[in-house]
Amino acid sequence: MKLKEQKSEEFLELICIVCPLGCSLSVVKDNDCFQVKGGCKKGERYAQEEMTNPRRVVTTTLRIKNGVWRRIPVRTSSPFHRDKIPELMRFLNSLEVEAPQKRGDIMVKNLLGEGVDLVVTRTIERRK
Repeated sequence: MKLKEQKSEEFLELICIVCPLGCSLSVVKDNDCFQVKGGCKKGERYAQEEMTNPRRVVTTTLRIKNGVWRRIPVRTSSPFHRDKIPELMRFLNSLEVEAPQKRGDIMVKNLLGEGVDLVVTRTIERRK
């Protein structure tokens, strides 16, 4: 995410993802302060966090041995720091789990020491 320069200030245009309205937000950075124009209070909090500590919920699939399917869908239990997602994906791509696995189970606790868990999102039975 690159800030555009305008006069002595930097600014960024965002679309708020907090609710279905998708309001346009303009974020102006002046020194270490951010001013948000447009949207509501929730949008203002979203823009502030997006500028200072961007995080994303990560969803993916892992290889599973002896399952009725070859891959099992998983997601992070809460948003994960955006800059560490490539490292997280390298780690997840190295995993292979054993069937059966039950939806809602925590597969890996405290991913990369970030305090975020990996949760199974679909029950996969063992192949007969």
